[in-house]
Amino acid sequence: MRAILMKGHERPLTFLKYSRDVDLLFSCAKDHNPTVWFADNGERLGTYRGHNGAVWSCDISRDSTRLITASADQAAKIWDVKTGTPLYTFNFDSPARSVDFAVGDKLAVVTTDPFMGLPSAIHIKQIAGDPEDQTGESILILKGPQGRINRAVWGPLNRTIISAGEDSVIRIWDSETGKLLKESDKEDGHKKTVTSLSKSKDGSFFLTGSLDRSAKLWDIRRLVLLKTYLTERPVNAVAMSPLLDHVVLGGGQDASAVTTTDHRAGKFEAKFYDKILTEEIGGVKGHFGPINALAFNPDGKSFSSGGEDGYVRLHHFDPDYFNIKM
Repeated sequence: MRAILMKGHERPLTFLKYSRDVDLLFSCAKDHNPTVWFADNGERLGTYRGHNGAVWSCDISRDSTRLITASADQAAKIWDVKTGTPLYTFNFDSPARSVDFAVGDKLAVVTTDPFMGLPSAIHIKQIAGDPEDQTGESILILKGPQGRINRAVWGPLNRTIISAGEDSVIRIWDSETGKLLKESDKEDGHKKTVTSLSKSKDGSFFLTGSLDRSAKLWDIRRLVLLKTYLTERPVNAVAMSPLLDHVVLGGGQDASAVTTTDHRAGKFEAKFYDKILTEEIGGVKGHFGPINALAFNPDGKSFSSGGEDGYVRLHHFDPDYFNIKM
């Protein structure tokens, strides 16, 4: 399985997202410029210019016409995917961290970081069909978690929002009232910062990755822990195959914690696990630093990883991969 190396960012990668019609891959990095690539051959299509800070995450509308990005410059932007034109900017009083379009693309959730005495917050925004009608108002603002919220996504039927972050607790909120419905308990939950959260293709489960060197699979409605995947390094990114019962974890010691002669320097590989048996089935090496972002193509035939080294690596699976027997 030879990787296609995509060099388009000057700084570490932060997030990867495929369009739902599988032909485009969007990458975010600390270099201010979200980039779009062809998902099959890794050819760079273009860059979205307008942010003045690290871009932490992005999402793409179901019809692939709009991109939304969250940045450390205290803004979330909506872009025209084709032309690269910024259509609207949501301004906040603190850095924007996570974005997710609701099913139907009429709503988006944006999280903001704790900053200058302000707590972290989850903002629900109405997304207008016509950019001319767009307003910056939040329909709802949720506060509560201590520390940064690293990820917030929509639950089934847009009725809930699932959030997780620095305080290691996963929470489910009612997206209409803002009421806190459920929290992960101390026994089952992560013991350190939750870095990443990814939903299954059908939206019935989600996977979390944490600095406590584990990933966990949860039932999205009941917040019941189903599986735990243990690894020997902090987990920065997680993804689930839409085709097979496979999960992939990426991470590694922070670059500052690794010496050049460190024997653990080999831990920068993407590790595959059997989703049901929770056993490791293989790894894909290649990055020269921790992996910060992972995504499966919605067709399940390829995946990509983004690293602290500034590279996106695109992997098309060999036929053998689809016949792995446990």
